[in-house]
Order: sequence, then structure tokens, then C-alpha cells
Amino acid sequence: MAHFVNPFTDIGFKIIFGQPASKELLITLLNELLAGEHHIEDLTFIDKEDNSDNVNDRGIIFDLYCLTSSGEYIIVEMQNRWHSNFLDRTLYYVCRAISRLIERPVTDEVDLPASWNDAVTDTVSEAPSRYGDRYKLSTVYGIFLMNFKETKLEPKFRTDAVVADRENGRVVNPHFRQIFLQFPYFTKRLEECETLYDKLIYALKNMNEWNRMPDALKEQVFKHLERLAAVANLSEANRVAYDKAVDRYYVNRIYEEDMQDRVENAMREGREKGMKEGIKEGMKEGMKEGMKEGMKEGMAKSKLEDAQNFKRLGVSVDIIAKATGLSLEEIAKL
Repeated sequence: MAHFVNPFTDIGFKIIFGQPASKELLITLLNELLAGEHHIEDLTFIDKEDNSDNVNDRGIIFDLYCLTSSGEYIIVEMQNRWHSNFLDRTLYYVCRAISRLIERPVTDEVDLPASWNDAVTDTVSEAPSRYGDRYKLSTVYGIFLMNFKETKLEPKFRTDAVVADRENGRVVNPHFRQIFLQFPYFTKRLEECETLYDKLIYALKNMNEWNRMPDALKEQVFKHLERLAAVANLSEANRVAYDKAVDRYYVNRIYEEDMQDRVENAMREGREKGMKEGIKEGMKEGMKEGMKEGMKEGMAKSKLEDAQNFKRLGVSVDIIAKATGLSLEEIAKL
């Protein structure tokens, strides 16, 4: 058993980021992700379950759902395994959260600190003065931590998605944001991590294999992470739940590795078969081309020999040219 919980298990992720004691750590991570764009002073966890009004729809249970003190909503999801239509699901999650800003006022969901009232005034007005006012939205961020590679995304660690003009890239609506983090593409070594952002990502990816926090991670946030994520500090109930989650995690990894091996083997067999077929077809085409070239060369040689024989017999040059198709210059050289 590792010293620290695995953040790519459901309960490990919630232990690190989803409890009241985790708020400072979560704010630090989010501020590093949004550096230069937005700075979060404070946030509160809100109801993670979004029950659907449709009886045929099971609704949504977010991993984390937060509201910042300045009125932005943030969904944070950890996905350990690839599944089909993953990107469609993330789009639905963000769109569902956006639609709820109008369908259900925020004051019905959360007991906000009194100092936050001004920050969310625009989302709770029950009688807008103008028709368009009811559609004024807060920004919704969807942040997705992925322990797999999504083939529909670029092969890189971070992808930022916005609503933008396709021609010039200018952001059209700033209230829709998605950030995808594909952890298999984060390959930096610890000595290459110069920013707090890189160090946090490095720690999340590798901490499950550590027996202690590396000396190079000296910032206060890592001391907090060390306390939160230590398996020895888990309650008895959390320890039992975590042990089960780890078992599922490794079973899933074995299954995925087996599936990946099968896919790679199938692709390799397909390539080998394709190469064999290509070589076979190439040989056929080569033989055809070779026969054509050989026939051309043979016919040309035959014409020359006929012309030489005609010439020895004293046949006129004009007749030889008509009989063989050779030019007068070619016959003169014989």
C-alpha cells in the first residue's frame, strides 16, 4: 500500500479536493489553472447532484461543483477510464450547469455567505426588468482531469475549449470554458517543473508511488497535500472505501492494458497483412510493367535487325523506313 492516496480513484480524488479541509488546496490548483485569466479568492462546495426533471434521465452527479465568491461556477471531474462519447458528456455537463442558472436560482441551492450576495445578484433576480436580463449568465468552467488519452483531442497535456470565431479565434462568449488535462501526456521530470502549476500536476500524477513528499516540493501547499492525502490519516470508513476503490482501479487498469494490447496487436497484424498484400500487388504490377518494357525493347531490337538486313540486301532507305517505322537518321547510323 502506498503512503498517499491515489487521486485517480473516486474516493482519493474527493479526499484530496472534495472535503472542507481541501478547499485551500483546490483554490490553489484552480488559480494555477486559470492564471492570467481569473483569480479565485474563496469558494463554496454546492450540491453535486443535479436531478433531472425528465423521469427517463438519471440526472448528473458531479465529482465537484463549486461556486466562487465572485459568482463563477466550476465543475471539476476526474475520469480514470476512457469511454465512448466522453467529450459529448463533458459538453452536456457544462451546458446542463449553464441551463440551471436560469431554471433554478442559485439561492435555492446554496446558503451563501452574506458577503457574497452582491456577487451573484445577476443570477437570482426573480423579476427581470427587461426580457433579455433573465439570460444574463455567470461563467461556468468545466475542468476535466483525464487519466487516459482521448483520440478526439490533440495529443498534448492541456486543451482549452472556448466559444470562438472559427476564422480569427476571437472569443464570442466568455461564459463557457472547458479545460481538458490528459495526464499521460504530462512527461516532465521533477527537476523540469519550475512553476507551482507544473509541480502540482507532477505531484498528482506521481504521488501514489511515493513513500514521502520529495524535498523539492517545499511550498506550503504540498505540506497541506501531504497531510490530506496520507493513507494513515484516513478514517476507518474512508480506509475501507479507499481499499475497495484501489482494488477496482487496478482491475480496471489490467483490463485496459489488455484491451490496449489487443488493439495494438490487431493494428500490427493489419499493418503486416497490408504490407504483404502491397508487396504481392507490387510484384504483380512490376511483372506487368516489366513485360511491357521487355516487349518494347524486343520490338525495337527486332526493327533494328530487320533494317540492317534490308540494308545489306540493298533495299532503298525510304522503303526500309516505311517497313520498320525507323527514321532516316536511325537507319543512316546502322
